[in-house]
Amino acid sequence: MMKDEKKTTAAEGAAAEEATEAKQNSAETGNTAQEDAADSAAKELEEAKAQLAAEKDKYLRMAAEYDNFRRRAAKEREAAYTDAYADALMQIIPVIDNLERAASFGNEGDVKQLADGVNMILSQFGGVLEKMGIEAFGVKGDAFDPNIHNAIMHDEDPEQEENVITEVFQRGYRKGDKIIRCAMVKVAN
Repeated sequence: MMKDEKKTTAAEGAAAEEATEAKQNSAETGNTAQEDAADSAAKELEEAKAQLAAEKDKYLRMAAEYDNFRRRAAKEREAAYTDAYADALMQIIPVIDNLERAASFGNEGDVKQLADGVNMILSQFGGVLEKMGIEAFGVKGDAFDPNIHNAIMHDEDPEQEENVITEVFQRGYRKGDKIIRCAMVKVAN
């Protein structure tokens, strides 16, 4: 009976060994599947991190490009304004030169020559405004328009038509549709 017990024990030992080996193989196979899943997840994580870094870099470059565009546009606007301002002054400076000449002549010459010089300067200045596209308005006899005229006095003259300009104190100026200055006038009621 001992022999049978040994055989049974040996058979049980062999079966136990096979079961242990099967468990180890199963555990190794499970570990390999878990390791494969972990490796796959790690790869996906690295790819997501790389894609995030690329998108962040793209965003930062786009933000920097927009900031540079904004600065450049502001600088160009300011340069255009400065150029327009300088062009306008270059048109006006010769008129100032002529006024200075007239002022110095007033001490030496007669009044008629001075008046002629001032009238020539006014004519020159009118030409400068015309070159700049600026139109003067507000002439005696024009119809009163509250959008472009500023009535500072009323005239009770029965011979004049109603809402007609009878006197101009300051002419108005406009460039296209933009009113630069309203004309100051006296209007008949």
